[in-house]
Amino acid sequence: MKKVTKFHRQIAISYLKTAAFVMIASFLLLPNYIKVVRDGNTIFNVYLNGKQVGCVSDINKLDAYLLQARTRLAKESNGMLFVDTDLEVVGEEKYFGRTDSKSYIVDQMYQVLSESRKETRKRSYTVKINEFTVNLSSSQEVQKLLQAALAQYDTENKYKVELVLDPTRELNVLTTSIKTTEEVAEEKQAEESFSYEAGIGQALTEMLADVEPAVEKNFSDYELGLMDISYGDEVEIVESYLTAKDLTPLEEAVDLVTKNQETQAIYEVVEGDTLSEIAIKTNIPMDSIIEMNENLEDENSTIRVGDELVITVPEPELSIEREEEVYYEEYYEAETEYVYNDAWYTTESQVLQQPSAGHRKVVSIVSYRNEDVTGTEILKEEVTIAAVPKVVEIGTKVPPTYIKPISGGRFTSGFKKRWGRWHKGVDWATPVGTAVMASSGGTVAKAGWGSGYGYVVYINHADGRQTRYGHLSKVLVKPGQVVKQGEKIALSGNTGRSTGPHVHFEILINGTQVNPLEYMN
Repeated sequence: MKKVTKFHRQIAISYLKTAAFVMIASFLLLPNYIKVVRDGNTIFNVYLNGKQVGCVSDINKLDAYLLQARTRLAKESNGMLFVDTDLEVVGEEKYFGRTDSKSYIVDQMYQVLSESRKETRKRSYTVKINEFTVNLSSSQEVQKLLQAALAQYDTENKYKVELVLDPTRELNVLTTSIKTTEEVAEEKQAEESFSYEAGIGQALTEMLADVEPAVEKNFSDYELGLMDISYGDEVEIVESYLTAKDLTPLEEAVDLVTKNQETQAIYEVVEGDTLSEIAIKTNIPMDSIIEMNENLEDENSTIRVGDELVITVPEPELSIEREEEVYYEEYYEAETEYVYNDAWYTTESQVLQQPSAGHRKVVSIVSYRNEDVTGTEILKEEVTIAAVPKVVEIGTKVPPTYIKPISGGRFTSGFKKRWGRWHKGVDWATPVGTAVMASSGGTVAKAGWGSGYGYVVYINHADGRQTRYGHLSKVLVKPGQVVKQGEKIALSGNTGRSTGPHVHFEILINGTQVNPLEYMN
């Protein structure tokens, strides 16, 4: 019995030792199970946006798992992705509990993020032209838009636009560079193969070109056509992230940029302008011009040389400036030649030679802004028939001025038809005895009674004109007397055929009465 008891005791001890070893080995060798910890949470359920994505024992790794899931989703989106990421951890105290692997949790997080996708913003490009902007989906579309603007005038596709970094800007802002197709091809070739000979050869060619004598070109030597083209407005392109609804289809963008829009401009009034003439010049209805300018009340409003008026002109958002070499033949007029006569007044002139048009062949550089010509430079001209200029002799002396012959008075009758016949002067009602003054300096031609005029004074002036003062009560000058402008020559009255006290005043040019109001200062 003793031996049996001793044997059973040994078996029991061995069993207990084995069981203890197995338990210890299980805890050490099986990572999916946690060690028993009696205080605090020992296992954590992980939730993302309200959905369980796994179970972990170490919450410090969750941020790394989430970042890996977000990175995988971002690589698939090809843009700026917006998703909800509400991560929640709920802890429990368990003696035993199974945890999930990293790959399982990352996969579950990726799935939840995919379902929580809110908005994807695509990498895009914003084109800014002055205050106008348009958004396109790619840099290729930007180039097509800008190329379409050039193509309106570059029908042979001689020029190409490239997007380059703007060196004047600190941020990554793109701008445009326009080159000929030949320049683009040469640059590409130079990049592929550059040799010492090419560099030296080009330098020698340029040096020899500088010393070659200039030879006059024939008309056939000119290339003609488009010689240069550029954008007339500043263009900036910036990268942006936008939603699909913020993007403009390429065809619509081309229309927005190239089609004419009504743009405000300033028109400066020049000599001889009237509102009606400005309306014709600008092709804008007069009512519209008046409506756009607060200082204009109606079509009779006064405008002066140098005034600035607001008008609208049709112009695209992106203007194109270009130079074209053109050949043409035309009939032309020579500039008028003047012969100055110091003995004549500036109001006197005489044509000494009548003009005759000439004919010429011309090659010139014409500058444009859109459809408007902004300048012309003649490169070659051949006159086939010489134009004969008009020759005019004109005076240089400033002519006399004319003033109202009385102070005050009430205007009663103008230069017009009256009582069945023409009234050949103007009248001012004034009391008898009012001083009458010489309207301009000159020599008295007549002083005395003048039939229907009553007492009258005639004065001849240096510019060949004559003034007459009628219905006087007293004459204060004599024939042949020289008088100055403003000098008293008579007193007003009511003599001759008169209906009341007044002064009658006339101006005659070449013996014919004219409206005095048009010549008085």
